[in-house]
Amino acid sequence: MSSDFTRQMLEQLLLPHFSKSDVQQRIHAYAHPYRELIAYYRCAMMHVETKFNILDEELSLEYDRNPIESIKTRLKSLESIVDKAIRKQVPLTVESIEQNLNDVAGVRVICSHPSDIYTLADAFLKQDDITLIEKKDYIANPKPNGYRSLHLIVETPIFLHDKKKMMKVEVQFRTISMDWWASLEHKIRYKKDVEITPEIAQELYDCAEMSAELDKRMETIQNTVFGDKEAMKNLTYSKRQKRFYLKEQSDLN
Repeated sequence: MSSDFTRQMLEQLLLPHFSKSDVQQRIHAYAHPYRELIAYYRCAMMHVETKFNILDEELSLEYDRNPIESIKTRLKSLESIVDKAIRKQVPLTVESIEQNLNDVAGVRVICSHPSDIYTLADAFLKQDDITLIEKKDYIANPKPNGYRSLHLIVETPIFLHDKKKMMKVEVQFRTISMDWWASLEHKIRYKKDVEITPEIAQELYDCAEMSAELDKRMETIQNTVFGDKEAMKNLTYSKRQKRFYLKEQSDLN
């Protein structure tokens, strides 16, 4: 249900009783708190995304590779928020949404290896403006269908022109293989008019297990190639030194 459709529907209901300008003012007054709330969630989502971009840049200097492959953000539509509030049987007020819905704003961090997930999560949670509300580790304890991911619900402040406001954001960490499996499994499982037989469910689970095994093997290769942390630091230092020398020579020329 789009905001335009909702506005048109409300106008049709109210026009017989009020003037058009009065109706528009009433709709604006009703919708404003919800639009404001969505804007706050968007700000919190952007704030968290920036934090991970900074961590990725910093860690790339230490390891000479970026631990983050990509960052995806997602903000629930007003329709989705209403649907979830109804399912949870909570009031549809701004205060209730803030208190009872933890995943209105979402940030998904796609990492190279499983160990990168825990390194990033640990560094993120150590920041003094991040408060952990809830943690679910589906990597250590996968769901019965094979789903793997690390989920954090955190609270972080956003600084507005006249106040500081605390907002909740859901952060999901996955490897590349965890992400493509989850994405494809969701498309298959929740496609309309398609029955998921026990055989297909087992096949999907087996694919999740193979994906997890692939993560382990790729990380083993990574560790074999780069050796221990000190060796990796020495290697990255020499590479950075070489890049700096080449840039210096280029600037001189």
